[in-house]
Amino acid sequence: MRFIAIIPARYASSRFPGKPLALLCGKPVIQRVYEQVRQVLDDVYVATDDSRIYDAVVAFGGRAIMTSSSHQSGTDRIAEAVDKIGGDYDVVINVQGDEPFIQPVQIQTLCQCFDDAATEIATLGKRFTDMESVESANSPKIVVDRRGFALYFSRSVIPYVRGQERTTWLSHYPYFKHLGIYAYRRQVLSEVTRLEQSPLEKAESLEQLRWLENGYRIKVAETAFETVGIDTPDDLRKAEKFLQSRSTTL
Repeated sequence: MRFIAIIPARYASSRFPGKPLALLCGKPVIQRVYEQVRQVLDDVYVATDDSRIYDAVVAFGGRAIMTSSSHQSGTDRIAEAVDKIGGDYDVVINVQGDEPFIQPVQIQTLCQCFDDAATEIATLGKRFTDMESVESANSPKIVVDRRGFALYFSRSVIPYVRGQERTTWLSHYPYFKHLGIYAYRRQVLSEVTRLEQSPLEKAESLEQLRWLENGYRIKVAETAFETVGIDTPDDLRKAEKFLQSRSTTL
């Protein structure tokens, strides 16, 4: 199978304008993301609507493609990008442009999901280790079936463990946190971008519920690594301290 990774990157951001170009220990955030993905895949592109990001990617030796500024989601942006790039790719991987600590093994794990012919979309989940995080609405939960396909995603705590103290629920059920990285069979990517917002998506503000509600199957692979996104300047400062504390340089 042929895989391509597309990293959507916007300059505009209400909380952190210009985030992809912010320097993280001497390199733009988008460069750190790109270099992590390139450890696994040869075909990696940044999809952007801003010439400053495009020029920065080309300057560090990466590949970039300009896309429309009207897209409402990263999914729409990568769909346009892969159509412009062309090629006979089987699977398109959507890597968030603000996660410079994504691990190569996570990309590999996503790719392996497509060894199962039933996989139309793939994503990652990580086990929660404390109930406080489980109860956070900012950490979507995943419920999967016995084959590892998603049954539902929710900001609420699901499932409800009846008859047990809430503080002990983690010992009764393996709660999984959803990590926002996806891979799609190419035809499926083209199809899901044409779907209208669904009632469940609107209720939970989770795009993946649109796909489930329309009958698409989402394979969920477990990862031991947390993804650390950079949403604010404070997140960038924390990321710098994290990088500086590591014995190896990303």
